Amino acid sequence: MQKFSEYIYFDHSATTPVIPEVAKVVHDAMTLYFGNASEPHMPGVEAKRMLENSRAVIAKAINSYSDEILFTSGGTESNNIAIFGIAEAYYKKGNHIITSEIEHPAVHMPLKVLEQEGFKVTYLPVDSNGIVNPDDVKNALTNETILVSIMHANNVMGALQPIEEIGKITRENNIIFHCDAVQSYMSINIDVDLFNVDLLSISGHKIYAPKGVGALFVRRGTKVMPQIYGGGQERGRRSGTENIPGISGLAKATEILSANFNERNEKVAGLRDYLKDRIMGKISDVIYNGHPQKRLPGNCNFTFKYVESADLVNKLNEFGIAVSAGSACKSINSEASEALLAMGICPEYARGSIRISLGFENTVEEVDYLLNILPDIITDLRNHYPLYREKGSDKYFIFR
Repeated sequence: MQKFSEYIYFDHSATTPVIPEVAKVVHDAMTLYFGNASEPHMPGVEAKRMLENSRAVIAKAINSYSDEILFTSGGTESNNIAIFGIAEAYYKKGNHIITSEIEHPAVHMPLKVLEQEGFKVTYLPVDSNGIVNPDDVKNALTNETILVSIMHANNVMGALQPIEEIGKITRENNIIFHCDAVQSYMSINIDVDLFNVDLLSISGHKIYAPKGVGALFVRRGTKVMPQIYGGGQERGRRSGTENIPGISGLAKATEILSANFNERNEKVAGLRDYLKDRIMGKISDVIYNGHPQKRLPGNCNFTFKYVESADLVNKLNEFGIAVSAGSACKSINSEASEALLAMGICPEYARGSIRISLGFENTVEEVDYLLNILPDIITDLRNHYPLYREKGSDKYFIFR
């Protein structure tokens, strides 16, 4: 096993390292500017200033107003507030919600709870590239529809959804539109007015900021019932003493990544394509999952037929490389990704999928190291996999 300092990290969709400049801001907020933002004394006033400055930074990044930014503990809480908050606020108008089959569990699980309480949820399919058809959204609308929740970018295979088109449909029909942008924030340009979204979720630890902090954009005029009650912080929408260190870190990371946005993401996308082209050229029986162009700049998701993803992830770990078996919430077991199954990949093959997600600090040399060892690892794993010896049979197949 290599030293951790020499470890190659290709799992940025799960979480990212904290940038040193961000860590300094967080440290200073914890040790120098530790006041409670609700207090009128000097330490509290300074904390309040940092809080509102951070709110302005996030608002500028997505083209919103500062008072539309609600700070949370992360993407999961933001999604939960959006879904439960809208359901409670608008249930008298209707009880129908539209989403997709490939949403993150932080969206699907709250919806399952609402179904138990009598709400009706429509789960839209995706095509073989993992993309929702806007016409399906339009056709699913009813007089009872109060919310549409579609993610901007899928966390497993990185496919970008037609949010702008869906937003036009929801706006024309006066339906509230929530977008989970946890994976896309600071990787894809986000404009809440262009998207016509009413709520949008982001998370700090996906963009080189600390874990435990996120934000929810709530458009002016959109009623969202609070899910946490107490001291009335965040304009009464989310009580609890504000996490000034985390919030400041989220804002600092946003500032840093905004400064060289296009250059950074073009570099990451180039590295992604370099990796994809060589894997597809070196290894047989491989599927590149997700849309070939409309995807996150750093996301590569491959299905290696006749391989178990857990075995592949463990073997790469032995060589000092971190990748994922699909998503952080699926990597701990051998279940096939629901997103890949929704795209039409059969379970036997979907269990052989891995996600390689690159960051701006990754290098061509690191990718070349992976490319040098991966073919032999795949060959070795396939030689021990029963389905590989049956691959001439039509028992197992891909539905595309």
